[in-house]
Amino acid sequence: MSEDRQQVQTADPRLIEVTLDEGSIGRNNAEVEHEREVAIFDLLEKNSFALDGHDGPYTLHLSLADNRLVFNVGDSGRSPIQQVTLALSPFRRLVKDYFLVCESYYAAIKTQPASKIEAIDMSRRGIHDEGSHLLLERLRGKIEVDIATARRLFTLLCALHWKG
Repeated sequence: MSEDRQQVQTADPRLIEVTLDEGSIGRNNAEVEHEREVAIFDLLEKNSFALDGHDGPYTLHLSLADNRLVFNVGDSGRSPIQQVTLALSPFRRLVKDYFLVCESYYAAIKTQPASKIEAIDMSRRGIHDEGSHLLLERLRGKIEVDIATARRLFTLLCALHWKG
């Protein structure tokens, strides 16, 4: 029993570094760049991320390759632990819808009344929630994350998709 306790105490199921593949990132507008930076900052501040059979903390390098989202997970010294790939096709509609709503939102905040902005923002959050739950589901059995971590990872998925 004390052996189990020791393992729980030494496990650190969290990300300590997140990088995005520069070759996968398009030239983004200021809003997309800001969302990406905030998502990485928030992700590093608080996250829950674990690989079965490997103690954390972890580093994560995200990229797009061959129509897949690639999670290259490493240890705290960036030595590779595991690569997890997810097909992008289940996310296509959500990412497209999210971009359209985000464009409407950024345009609205410049000229529209607060009620219109709030309505667009509610739609944006709804699509984001749907994408986060889909990501959580697609990662199940590969990488364990909580919903807050999935939300920030979905934001990064969108940032990688955005080609401006």
